[in-house]
Amino acid sequence: MPIIPLHAGITLAALLGATAAGAQTVTPNPMENAADHPPSRAGTEIGIGDIVVTAHSMARSTQNVLSSVDLLGGDIAQRQNVDNSWELFARLPGVVLTDFNQGTTSGRFSIRGFNGEGEINAVKLLIDGVPSNDNAGGMPFIDMVPPLDIDRVELVRGTSDPRWGLHAIAGSADIRTRIGGTYLDAKALSGAFGTVDAQLSAGVETGALSQNYLVSYRRTDGYRDHADLDRLNLAGKWFVDMGAARVGVIARYSTADAEEPGYLTDADAYTARRRSYSVSQTDGGTREMAQYSLHLDADLADTLALTAIGYANTLRDDRFVRFSANVAQQRRYTDERQYGTVAALHWHPVVPFLHDLMIEGGGDVQWQHNVSQRWTADRRVLVARTRDQQFDLTVGGGYLQAIIRPTRWLTLTPAWRLDGVSGDFHNRASGTSAPINRYGTISQPKMSAAITPLGGVTLYGNYGRTFQIGAGSGAYLVAPRVRDVDPSINTGWEGGLKLSRGRWLTARIAAWQQTASGELRRRLNDPGGDFDNLGRTRRRGIDVEANVTPLPGLSGWASWSHQRARILVPDPASPGQAGNAIDHVPANVYTAGIEWTPGASPLRLSLWGNGQSAYELTPANDQGRFGSYVQVTAEAGWRLTRQVELSLQLRNMLNDLYEYVWFDGTQRLHAPADPRSLYGALRLRL
Repeated sequence: MPIIPLHAGITLAALLGATAAGAQTVTPNPMENAADHPPSRAGTEIGIGDIVVTAHSMARSTQNVLSSVDLLGGDIAQRQNVDNSWELFARLPGVVLTDFNQGTTSGRFSIRGFNGEGEINAVKLLIDGVPSNDNAGGMPFIDMVPPLDIDRVELVRGTSDPRWGLHAIAGSADIRTRIGGTYLDAKALSGAFGTVDAQLSAGVETGALSQNYLVSYRRTDGYRDHADLDRLNLAGKWFVDMGAARVGVIARYSTADAEEPGYLTDADAYTARRRSYSVSQTDGGTREMAQYSLHLDADLADTLALTAIGYANTLRDDRFVRFSANVAQQRRYTDERQYGTVAALHWHPVVPFLHDLMIEGGGDVQWQHNVSQRWTADRRVLVARTRDQQFDLTVGGGYLQAIIRPTRWLTLTPAWRLDGVSGDFHNRASGTSAPINRYGTISQPKMSAAITPLGGVTLYGNYGRTFQIGAGSGAYLVAPRVRDVDPSINTGWEGGLKLSRGRWLTARIAAWQQTASGELRRRLNDPGGDFDNLGRTRRRGIDVEANVTPLPGLSGWASWSHQRARILVPDPASPGQAGNAIDHVPANVYTAGIEWTPGASPLRLSLWGNGQSAYELTPANDQGRFGSYVQVTAEAGWRLTRQVELSLQLRNMLNDLYEYVWFDGTQRLHAPADPRSLYGALRLRL
């Protein structure tokens, strides 16, 4: 791998892998020392776009993970026009998008054979390293980060990463935002369905102090009737560099108000796609979120570095929803408060008989205080209370990991993580309480290895365990249950090959498998918030991706993931589901694109798309297959001056009739996605 000189006495292996779709930039940080930059190691990452790495402590870095890691550069993310930031993950390989298109409950992304239904949430979400899932593992906090504020996105797949415990069933995603620098970046967008969007990201760096600010507002009428959305995001980031340490504070706030168009029956799904039934005319809700965090990165010695984060998250969600004429409207109120700490130490001792050694130890703990209430309602007039729950949850874990290089061509990464859970549950409607399930100490051994037999060739493999516990009331021993529910243990392995040929080619192929001992599915419409036992499951697949830059200014990328998710041993109550496909998991997921910037021309052209095959609607596999699509986006940009760019983006260029479909127990219900739509944007960068 190439060595990039930084400053006197320090070198940095080409961090985060070669980037084929754009040049990689590494920004030096004067607080760094050689402890943060061991000799070049095998890398398994692949990136799309310009990956700007502001060098920081190697603790908790994806550079320490020998798994399938994909990176999305800020230059790609910042140009996108999306109602919700989870849609940005369409640009990354092997990602399944679930588009409910229901106001503030818009959808989510998933990986490795899991679906985005919300019954099993399998991705640990982080924002600037801060854990950002809700109690059930959902991703509402992702909409606090608009595209213009994103520096890069890091997506880690698999079970071998020891850094995270709760919710990291299939991997993790860290959205890194713009911190440091002096700049002004403003973007104004307008287009189809009455959409207006304004974003301003600014940075001021004077001496040791850096300040970054973000303001964004988006409003749209939506493609369907009764689908208005208003969202405001604010953020401030203040960091002080004291030489051997950097301390910072980040504050974010988001508020959104949205209507919900509801779902269409089979009869109207393809003939009246914009329609919203009268039963949905008072559906919608408000969501308010905040996140505050304190960050520390410190070089304690020449070979020892510390990173630590303390944070507080708040979520208030108030939603009215009626899924069909067959059921009553519900009011769903959620109030979650999370407080936590994350820390890691990175030690790089010099051992004469080893080519390189790094030892990392760390952990995290999160305290949650949650309120979940529900009522039946008639056009937002409350009728009867169906849920009034208050529950506290504490989840904490620690890990130890070593990166050992006996030779230049071999890297071994053994790791072990232990997690524990505590808490209590109160049903305020009945005046009863329940203890947490006795999960015990959840042990997760992990092992990774990589060899580089030739320059630019990396063979890697890994093994690991992750875990799942119940969500909401499902984590507690609530009557009539009298037996504690064990955690579901996910055991996975992966084997892959990464090929790098300078800047013109990076490619990777990986085969993987993940089994769960007893998978738990939330009952999303259950008044008590209970769960079903899906049973013992197995997910396996193969991922193929490549990025090429055959000529200066011309880049392309493509990926294909084939995956199968099966029920091996079902719940005894559903013996007929043995061997069935898990619902809402497409067998094939793909993405491809090309971008051209001819020479010194002010023109930029981009064409890219993503898609998937159809999925089953239920574990019984008896409602047909739906959900296949191919979405293609075309974009053209023209630099009016060095600071100003005008761009046009045509989304769903082929006008594919994409939809999300689910079965409510009596009928299939459809949520059509946006048709072909045109947007224009003006961007100013100073």
